[in-house]
Amino acid sequence: MPELPEAETIVRGLRRAITGRRIRRAEVLKPDVLRESKRSFGPKVRDRTIEGVGRRGKNVLLLLDGGRRIAVNLGMTGKLLPFPAPPRGRRRPTHPAVRFRFVDGSLLVFDDTRRFGTVECLTEDQWKVRDRRFGPEPLDPAYTPTAMHEGLSASRAPLRSWLLDQKRIAGVGNIYAAEALFLSGLHPLREARSVTAAGAERLHRAVREVLAGAIDEGGTTIRDYRNAIGGEGGYARLLWVYGRENAPCRRCAASIRRVVLSNRSAFFCPTCQPPPAP
Repeated sequence: MPELPEAETIVRGLRRAITGRRIRRAEVLKPDVLRESKRSFGPKVRDRTIEGVGRRGKNVLLLLDGGRRIAVNLGMTGKLLPFPAPPRGRRRPTHPAVRFRFVDGSLLVFDDTRRFGTVECLTEDQWKVRDRRFGPEPLDPAYTPTAMHEGLSASRAPLRSWLLDQKRIAGVGNIYAAEALFLSGLHPLREARSVTAAGAERLHRAVREVLAGAIDEGGTTIRDYRNAIGGEGGYARLLWVYGRENAPCRRCAASIRRVVLSNRSAFFCPTCQPPPAP
C-alpha cells in the first residue's frame, strides 16, 4: 500500500503536470471509489482550476479554486496518471476509475486495479474536520522527539501497531514502520509506553531518516506502486528487514524473522532488535 514517500513522490510529479489546469468534467467510471454520490461529485469539480497539489499522510490533495479540494486515498493499487492528450494503445490505463478531463485536452486518470482507493471533493470546512482525524506529520519540524515520547507513553499498543495508527502519526505504513524500528533497535512487539525518552529519540530520528530516504528514491515498489509518470520507486534495494524473512541481517547476519500483528506481517532482526522482557 502506498505510504507517505509514495504519496509525496506522486504529489511532486503531479504539481508539474496539472497545476493551473481547469477541469472540464469528471468521468466516473467506477462509482464505488467515490465517498459521495456520482451525481454530487461531478458538479463540485466541473470548471474548477487546480491551484496546487498537496499531501496529508498517505492522501493526495488536489487543491481547487474556491477553497475545495479533491482528496484521493490511493488504497493498495491506486495510481494518479497525467496525460497531455488521451493515451492510446499500450499507454492507456488498464483499470481507470475516474478521469478528469481538462479544458486544454489533457487529462488525469485515477487508475485502481483493486479499487480500495477513494476519491471525494471536500469544502474547506469539511477538510478541516477530516484533517483533525490525522496525527502529526512525521517530517514536520514541529514534530519533536518529545512529542513522540508523549504519544508513546499514553499507549499500551505494540510499537508496530502504534506507528501504523494514522491518528498517532500520519503517513507511516508497514514498510517504513519495520525499517524505522530496525534502525532504532526496537522490537515491533514492544509496548509503546515502555519506550524511554532515549528510545523515542532514536525512533523519531529513524522514522525521519527512512521516510526522507524513501522520498529521495521515489518510494518503494514491491508490486503495484507507480509514480506520476508510471515509473517504479527505487527504495526496495535499500530495505533492511521488510519482506526479507529468513534472509541474513545486513548488519549482524542473523536470520530476519516475521511475526503477524493484526493480520499483517512485521519483520525484524532478533539480534539487533531484542525482544521485550516478559
